[in-house]
This record gives sequence, structure tokens and C-alpha cells, in this order.
Amino acid sequence: MAKSVSLASMDQKLAMAKRCSHEGVIAGAKAAVITSIATAIPAYAYGKMSPWARTYLNPTAKALIVSTAAGMAYFVVADKTVLKTARQNSFKQA
Repeated sequence: MAKSVSLASMDQKLAMAKRCSHEGVIAGAKAAVITSIATAIPAYAYGKMSPWARTYLNPTAKALIVSTAAGMAYFVVADKTVLKTARQNSFKQA
């Protein structure tokens, strides 16, 4: 049997989804900033101290290391946050 869904119910679900995704974006951005700082300091310090790194890691490689770590942190934390808030909201609806 088809279940009729009211417009108010759909609006509430849409608002909840937007809130979940917004929380994920904020948490992911915070994680990306922290990871950038935590990765940049050792990457650049190692580049100054190690003869191998000084020879083979140019500034572009160091920036790529930092941006890859930040991007990974953003997507992992944002995904986990969206899933966590969606799970909490699904228990409230049931």
C-alpha cells in the first residue's frame, strides 16, 4: 500500500537533512584546519633537517602532503558526523 506523505513532513525531513549536512561541513572544516597545522609543521621541519627530503621534496610535494591529509580528514570527519546526526534523528522519529 502506498503511504501518503504530507508536505509538512517532507519539509521537516528536508530541514533535518540540511542541518545534518551543515553540521558535517562545520566538523569537517575544523578537522581539516587542525590536520593542516599538524601535518605542515613536521613536513616543513623534515624538509629543512633531512638531506634526503631537502633533495627530493620540493615545496609542491610538501604542499601536496599537507593538502592530501587535510582533504582526507575533512571527508572522513564530515561523513562520520552526517551519519551520526542522521542516526540520532532517525531514532527520534521512530
